[in-house]
Amino acid sequence: MTSTDAPTVHDPDVLRANMLRALREQDGVKTDRVAAAFAAVPRHLFAPDAPLKLVYDLHRTVPVKKDEHGQETSVMSTAHLQAVMLEQAEVQPGMNVLEIGSGGVNAAYLQELVGSTGKVTSVDIDRDVIDRARQCLDDAGYSQVRTVVADGDNGMPDGAPYDLVIVTVEAWDIPPAWINGLTEKGRIVVPLSIVGTTRSIAFDRDGDDLISCSYGLAHFVPMQGEGATEERKGLLREGVALQTDDMRVTWDVPALNHALDTPKVERWSGAAYDLPDELELFLTLNLPSPARLYAAESIVDSGLIEASALKGVPALVSRDSVAYRTRRKNENTGGFESGVIAHGPQANSLADQYVALLRRWAQNHRRRGAATFRYRPGSAPVVLPPGTVLRRHGVVTVAWH
Repeated sequence: MTSTDAPTVHDPDVLRANMLRALREQDGVKTDRVAAAFAAVPRHLFAPDAPLKLVYDLHRTVPVKKDEHGQETSVMSTAHLQAVMLEQAEVQPGMNVLEIGSGGVNAAYLQELVGSTGKVTSVDIDRDVIDRARQCLDDAGYSQVRTVVADGDNGMPDGAPYDLVIVTVEAWDIPPAWINGLTEKGRIVVPLSIVGTTRSIAFDRDGDDLISCSYGLAHFVPMQGEGATEERKGLLREGVALQTDDMRVTWDVPALNHALDTPKVERWSGAAYDLPDELELFLTLNLPSPARLYAAESIVDSGLIEASALKGVPALVSRDSVAYRTRRKNENTGGFESGVIAHGPQANSLADQYVALLRRWAQNHRRRGAATFRYRPGSAPVVLPPGTVLRRHGVVTVAWH
């Protein structure tokens, strides 16, 4: 029997068991406690209108709500990402947990993990989302989970202190309310977005600061309300855009658009192109004037911009010039070699800076888990060290090992 001849499975219990087996194989689920939670929760009851195959797919989200422009404002996150974040959280029986961003199923997993002696509070700014989560939780037998309509940026003082704050929306900052609502040894697990790249980071207290103990790839719908992302976008021409949330970055859109029509500068690093998610993180946090360059498929097909920009690529920008990463086949570097394309009057200078970073990463940090994030609440220092990211309520610094 070929794979296309395999019978369609309609039994949610079988699908759930298959999902859990695959989560184990792909290192989403690593511990028996998280495995037990995924085995216990009837995931399909939290998406009653969605096909079972979609609900139990490891890497696909289930749409819950869209805005007037058709953009998703709430989804059931992928099973794999939920498992990874729950493993990062290291939830223990009896814990008091606050979930920022509700959907229902993740709160049910959390309730399984904290057990009968623990508490779970799930908040969301959207009344429709909370009402839906409440109904699904009740239908699945998790009536003990508390659901509240609230702006997650303000935390939930009624119920603090929390052993864990787990955030299931893309956050731009870590507001004081989350930190102030933690116990002395509390943990925050948050998908933190920096210049368009997001990582789920597990932070523990380190004096007045927070310091990371793990991080991994993540993708969520953005936070709404007071914690919404502060970012700037520039449409250079139809199908080509820049985006940054670093307010120190300056650019001239007409000048950058003109730069694209000038001959490109090409530099090759001699460094291997692999572990693209780790390389992207390093570049985003170390480029002195970072942005993210996006190009539509038609633009890439025309040859104006390389395919690396189809889903966004870290870019180094000046007022009138831009440089971004590309790659080419090179067996001497193990398959592919990292390089840079640059346009504009400052193209040579930007390309040289970018290539130096590619080589530095390859020589010193070419592995997973090389970064340690520190979040320092309060005002920024007068002199900012390299790799510092300014935020509304504090600063993020990153050390590379």
